[in-house]
Amino acid sequence: MTIDDLDARLIGLLAAEPRLGVLECSRRLGVARGTVQARLDRLLARGVITGFGPDVSPVALGYTVTAFVTLEIRQEAGHDPVSHGLARIPEVLEVHTITGGSDLLCRVVARTNADLQRVIDQIVDVRGVRRTSSVIALDTPVPYRVLPLVEDVPRHSGHQYVRST
Repeated sequence: MTIDDLDARLIGLLAAEPRLGVLECSRRLGVARGTVQARLDRLLARGVITGFGPDVSPVALGYTVTAFVTLEIRQEAGHDPVSHGLARIPEVLEVHTITGGSDLLCRVVARTNADLQRVIDQIVDVRGVRRTSSVIALDTPVPYRVLPLVEDVPRHSGHQYVRST
């Protein structure tokens, strides 16, 4: 699905202030409330907007160490059983299947470096995991973001801003 300038501005507004209501969004964007609601409904239905939950900082919860762990797995049962096992470990924040020498990439958090060893031990205990390799993140100069991508989509799609529902 492509988005236009109004969609991008709506997403940007909600990314900056997720608690804004539809009426306030319509006022700030200079379009009718029904237009904002229709756009929002469409963006949700098509999976462009995936949620409105609060962003939670693992550091604020005491998880000061972030690491990226690659896993080599036994291929006999595939990725799913391993992924389900990893999902039961609270410190595993994301799991991606990847290309290259490893099969999965996990972003994990821990309270300390010693605690990271405990988390890695739990990962290794997941049935199907053969080997892990990890790197510790020292800093996050560019945190996870999608807003620049959202803002860039209308420019590349050839769509111009059109007031419509």
